[in-house]
Amino acid sequence: MNKYIEHTLLKQDATEKDLINLFNEAKEYNFFGVCINPCYVKLAKKNLENSDVKVVTVIGFPLGANTTEVKVFETQKAILDGADEIDMVINVTKLKDRDEKFIVEEIKRIKNACSGHNLKVIIETDLLTNEEKVLACKYAIEGGADFVKTSTGFVKGGVGAKAEDVELMFNTVKDAGLRVKASGGIRDKETAQSMIKAGAVRLGTSSGVKIVS
Repeated sequence: MNKYIEHTLLKQDATEKDLINLFNEAKEYNFFGVCINPCYVKLAKKNLENSDVKVVTVIGFPLGANTTEVKVFETQKAILDGADEIDMVINVTKLKDRDEKFIVEEIKRIKNACSGHNLKVIIETDLLTNEEKVLACKYAIEGGADFVKTSTGFVKGGVGAKAEDVELMFNTVKDAGLRVKASGGIRDKETAQSMIKAGAVRLGTSSGVKIVS
């Protein structure tokens, strides 16, 4: 299960010591990657050199409401700093307004800024109806993304990843070749296994050590 896990630390009050500990755990348990805020990409890259652990960072996080130009710049800078994969937050307002042109164009521009690296679109399932979840996945397909991802984990009172959402997303994107990352509220092995069974190939969690132990 370790190779499903993106060992995650996105807390606002995380210290450099906390981040170094995250990197060391990721190497010790041979996780797929770490997921950290953009300002720590260089630190992550330095600490994870000579390992197989990938550096994943977030764009437009956590609200998704930055302008497209800012998201594109963030992505370019993250790639320049050494990020291996990009997780962008969809503009939820534009999604709820069914502004397909805006969302698809934004995803395309960010994907282009990824310079060949994987792009995941965080659709924030806690805020969406099932119809909107399917719509978000279809926009991600049209925009050329590589993954759809459930959640930021930052919605107040939100559940985060749910197996039924993962299954819905998986069934929507599988024929187009996109994959699913489950993230938010995955704190034990049983929950992790349910996400994988539902179709997730990546798990964003801060409980990776507990899960594999």
